[in-house]
Amino acid sequence: MQLSITGHHINITSALRDYVDNKLERLERHFENVTDIHCILSVEKLRHKAEATVQVSGATLFADEVQEDMYAAIDGLIDKLDRQVKKHKEKIQDHHAREAQKTRYL
Repeated sequence: MQLSITGHHINITSALRDYVDNKLERLERHFENVTDIHCILSVEKLRHKAEATVQVSGATLFADEVQEDMYAAIDGLIDKLDRQVKKHKEKIQDHHAREAQKTRYL
């Protein structure tokens, strides 16, 4: 997985980079075919925005989250991406193949 983190009007500290990296590992736990993640963290007055574009096999997923705290925005972003990755994984699984195997053994 290739990860790039960009900051707009914010310095990306090592603590912030590690936090994002640790949270994004959750996506790989659910779906191994994550190839590229581009994360943009930005600050506008009291709005902290985290957005990410995730390249997975067969799709591009996008999510963003705005909060008053950057860490809360990152947490919300990861929750949204996690739901999207799970949904994508369910879509690409062939559920009918499993049913055919069950009927073959009966």
